[in-house]
Amino acid sequence: MPLSTKEKILKEATTLFSELGFKATSVRKIAAKVGIRESALYNHFKNKEEIFQTIAKDIFAIKLTIDEEKIPQEALRGKAFLNQFATQYKLLTFDRSSQKMFRLLLIELFSNEMIRKGFFEEFHDKNIKLLSNGFFIMMQNDIIRSNDPMLLAYEFLSTLFYIRFQITLLQFDNNSTSHLSTQIEKHVDFFWDSIKKEN
Repeated sequence: MPLSTKEKILKEATTLFSELGFKATSVRKIAAKVGIRESALYNHFKNKEEIFQTIAKDIFAIKLTIDEEKIPQEALRGKAFLNQFATQYKLLTFDRSSQKMFRLLLIELFSNEMIRKGFFEEFHDKNIKLLSNGFFIMMQNDIIRSNDPMLLAYEFLSTLFYIRFQITLLQFDNNSTSHLSTQIEKHVDFFWDSIKKEN
């Protein structure tokens, strides 16, 4: 199935942003890569920032294969719920195009207020809410020890974020990341052992 014009814009913009950076990528360059007039691009996006923010949402947001309404049911699976979240995170971490954009987003966070807002809304708030809800349900069902579900969410997510950051730095210098390929699974194991309720 051929890509829509909007999908082509996002695809070409992702490549340009990761190669040239945000400032050096213009709407004109994106339109030229897509093969459309600059004015036609504005039928799909208000400006370059909106294109960038749309791309950023996909990179920062963890796309779980469950609906938000199914979190109570999925959280009852305990460690399997955390493994599912971590697996999706790992797929994003080792994906080359996501990795390039993640590096660019880290740079832009310090100079672009809209990107900072998107980071908190799409990465921080949604993922912390999802995880803390899951931990709360696990506590209610005696699967894990009683604790602050929000703090558990921060603890679980911060290590995943650091591993992703470390892999991004290593790949930037073309260094091997193979020694980190199992770190996410080890993190889930270690974390689960520290919170599960002993029977």
